[in-house]
Amino acid sequence: MGKIKKITEEVIAGNVDGVTELTKGLIDEGEKPSEIIKNGLVAGMDVVGGRFKKNEMFVPEVLIAARAMDAGMAIVKPLLTEGEDSSIGRIIMATVEGDLHDIGKNLVAMMLEGAGFEVIDLGVDISADEFVEAVKEYQPDIIGLSALLTTTMPVMEETIKSLEEAGIRNQVKVMVGGAPVSEDFANEIGADGYAADGSTATDIAREFVS
Repeated sequence: MGKIKKITEEVIAGNVDGVTELTKGLIDEGEKPSEIIKNGLVAGMDVVGGRFKKNEMFVPEVLIAARAMDAGMAIVKPLLTEGEDSSIGRIIMATVEGDLHDIGKNLVAMMLEGAGFEVIDLGVDISADEFVEAVKEYQPDIIGLSALLTTTMPVMEETIKSLEEAGIRNQVKVMVGGAPVSEDFANEIGADGYAADGSTATDIAREFVS
């Protein structure tokens, strides 16, 4: 088994030390950082995402795998050359105004990072205006809105309207998710996609940037 393949295995196993050691070893041998990311670290999280979707892995295991992947990313990211951007797209993630839940959002963000996206997490309780400012500042490809309370779901629609009013709605794809959110609701408010979990969010995001 090649070392890059071994990194994939160690990410799946959630072995931080193993990933760190192998990543450093490959860099010393002159392996390209972008190859380590794509064929080692991201490939590992792809397997994890697939198993999570089939209920073969659960949230704690996904978080442990993501931590192992992050350990590898921390080593290779600074080594990427200027023109060699490791990310396949930029996503802003946040829980909407009035809602302080972040476990689901954090999990989705981790899985998106694992798939090679650059994720900017604004946190929780983010208003429509704050989303508009963030889109102007970061120029993302996608924004992900999360809500866990039925009472905060209208903020999702408000955010889309604010993006329209600011004249920047056509610059970004809007993805929504959270326990009370549904495909129908997403269509109703004019979102571009609805994701029930991190794996689906990753699949949709990949489609958006392909």
